[in-house]
Amino acid sequence: MEETYYIFTNGSLARKDNTLRFVSEDGNKRDLPIENISDIYIFSEINLNISLLNLLSKMGISVHFFNYYQYYIGSFYPKEQKLAGKLLTQQAEHYLNPEKRLFLAQAFINSASYNIFRNLRYYNGRGKNVQPYMDQIVEYRKYIPKTESITELMGIEGNIRKTYYQAWNTIIDQNIDFSKRVMRPPDNMINSLISFVNSLIYTKVLTEIYKTQINPTISYLHEPGAKRFSLALDISEIFKPLIGDRLIFSLLNRNQITEQSFVNELNGLQLKKSAVQTIVEELDTRLQTTIKHRDLNKYVSYQYLMRLEIFKLIKHLTGEKEYTGFEIWW
Repeated sequence: MEETYYIFTNGSLARKDNTLRFVSEDGNKRDLPIENISDIYIFSEINLNISLLNLLSKMGISVHFFNYYQYYIGSFYPKEQKLAGKLLTQQAEHYLNPEKRLFLAQAFINSASYNIFRNLRYYNGRGKNVQPYMDQIVEYRKYIPKTESITELMGIEGNIRKTYYQAWNTIIDQNIDFSKRVMRPPDNMINSLISFVNSLIYTKVLTEIYKTQINPTISYLHEPGAKRFSLALDISEIFKPLIGDRLIFSLLNRNQITEQSFVNELNGLQLKKSAVQTIVEELDTRLQTTIKHRDLNKYVSYQYLMRLEIFKLIKHLTGEKEYTGFEIWW
């Protein structure tokens, strides 16, 4: 099984014959079997060279970089090996056609908002009174198929998110005043966690996109733009509630992340490196968790659900089967 490698120590990463070798600043060496690597996350100062990048590109291994403040700064996205010109034109056609684009954007928000609702229902059934927020989201969701533009749809999505976040103070046991989403700089523990975890979900989706023939820069909900893989943003919306938000709730309610996990910096409240390690370890555990897929009738991991979602989108673009977004059923 392919694994994700996380690097937290300063040093150098280089090609060693046809595999990888990491050498830390103090001289410790570790060889990484490249055939077992899915992607690499770097949270430290690392020296790289062209020989290494050539090998990573050949093997189809993405590398995701985070700066000192744990902000995602970009990815090394290898040269695409599964080019499909016809699919690319079909992708572009669905973006350029307002009706086709809106259909997909609505589908993303419909499934994302349903997964948000299921999160609330889960906690409501465990003694957290979030029923008023559930009722409000049910009402907002009725307007999704009635929207006539992406802007109008994003407005509905914003109202759903605002209502959802208002329920977090009830779901989370720690006494944290979380009144609104603040991104840069994050002003409290929850905003800092959301920013970091969302970037992890985005990069995980990006890794899965690379393993298919679809182009990551043509999107439908988020506007395609320079210097970002906007399709990963679209698909991430679906999996944030299931993987990202539930991870945050668990980390806080189990006191794995507390006030002591953060430091105040000029760029806002930032996670300590030890906290980042805890988060990525817990995320990996969740991504490898398996559920029995009701359509495939076999067990698949949460991470593979992401790839299945991309395959479903491809089938829609090629006219094989109409797309419906993933919805939690358990």
